[in-house]
Amino acid sequence: MPQAVIFDYGVGNLLSLKTALEKAGLPSSIGTTAKDLAKADAIALPGVGSFTAASDKLDAVKEILQNKIQEGIPLFGICLGLQLFFESSEEGPGTGLALFKGRNVTLPKTVKVPHMGWNTLNIVKPNELFDGVAEGTYVYFVHSLYPVPKDKTIVCTKTAYGTTFTSAVAQKNIYGTQFHPEKSGDIGLKILKNFVKTVVR
Repeated sequence: MPQAVIFDYGVGNLLSLKTALEKAGLPSSIGTTAKDLAKADAIALPGVGSFTAASDKLDAVKEILQNKIQEGIPLFGICLGLQLFFESSEEGPGTGLALFKGRNVTLPKTVKVPHMGWNTLNIVKPNELFDGVAEGTYVYFVHSLYPVPKDKTIVCTKTAYGTTFTSAVAQKNIYGTQFHPEKSGDIGLKILKNFVKTVVR
């Protein structure tokens, strides 16, 4: 049976994501090494934490991660995990995985930061991750930064909060959400089940 590995780069939220993935039908373990990732049928990069600290930890497994992605292994980045898909962040020094060109910027000071709570998804490009998810659906956010991709074709959803920002991306076997599906109730579970379908093929 396929098994997901949730990579632990020193952030919180690992157990809630593990529980949610397993509820969606994907047995999951928490890994910290390249050896752990080597046996994964799917990989999840969780949120909340520091871009600099996380990018340092990812340096040791960057090569195996990139190899697994090239093999077609599904990758799901959540919150900080999504931000690590890009090259850099205003939050601090460090190089992300650079799977996509672009950087992460801070939400405007005109709104309360961090953006915390429920907000809506504007679906700009249909993707299998959002099968059965209606336009204007509410999901749960906790973040201060958001990604600005150079390639706009990877953007699946946008959300308005002080500005209109990219809230989900997808390309081939790479999926990322700025919101937390594991904290988004039934709709979050639906999104995770859609991800699981990309693993169990």
